[in-house]
Amino acid sequence: VQCVLNAVQEDLYMDNKEAIIQATIALLRENGENLEAITVREICKSADVGLGLVNYHFGNKDNLIELCVERIINGIVENFQSIREKTKDLPPFEKLEYLGNMTLDFLFEHYAVSKISVLTDMKNPKPNDNTHRTYAAYLPLVAACRPDWDESTVKRKTFCLISVMQQTFLRYETTSTILDIDLSKKENRKAWHTQILHDILEVSE
Repeated sequence: VQCVLNAVQEDLYMDNKEAIIQATIALLRENGENLEAITVREICKSADVGLGLVNYHFGNKDNLIELCVERIINGIVENFQSIREKTKDLPPFEKLEYLGNMTLDFLFEHYAVSKISVLTDMKNPKPNDNTHRTYAAYLPLVAACRPDWDESTVKRKTFCLISVMQQTFLRYETTSTILDIDLSKKENRKAWHTQILHDILEVSE
C-alpha cells in the first residue's frame, strides 16, 4: 500500500511541476517582453496549484522563468534541423547566412526571453545548454563553407561566430554606436551578419 501511495505522490509531484512550467511558458508567450507582469500568484492560478508550489519546486520565480525560457529556446534550436532541410539546395554560405539571419531576428524579436537565455548560459554554462547546441548546429555549416580547413580551425571559427552573434545581440546599442549602424533594424543586422561571415570565413564577397 505504501508503495502505491508513494507512486501516486510522485505522479502528483511531477504533474504539478509540469503544470507550473506549462502555465509559465504560456504566460511568457502571452506577455511578450513584459516579464515583470508575470506574478507567482498568476502562474499558480493558471496552473491550478497551490501558491507555495512554485518555491517548493523551483526555489523562486526567477529559477522557474530561466527553466521555461530554456524550454522555449530549446524548441527553436531543435528546429534548426528542419531549417537545414528547407535550405538543402542552397550553397553552404547561403545556408549559414539564412540560419544566422533567422537566429538574430529571433533574438531581437524576443529580446527579454533571449537575453535571459544567453546570460543564463554564460553565468551557468552546461554541457548541452542552448549556446552549445547552437554551436553544434552551426559547426557542419562552417565546415561545408571551408572544406579546406582542418577540424580545429572549423571549431575555433564557429566559436568565434557564435560569440560575435551573442555580443551583437547583448551589446547592440553600444555596438551600433561604435560601428555607426543601427542593429535594431533588420536590414542593417542582415548586412552586418553577412560582413561578419565574410570576415570570419575569410571568403571574398
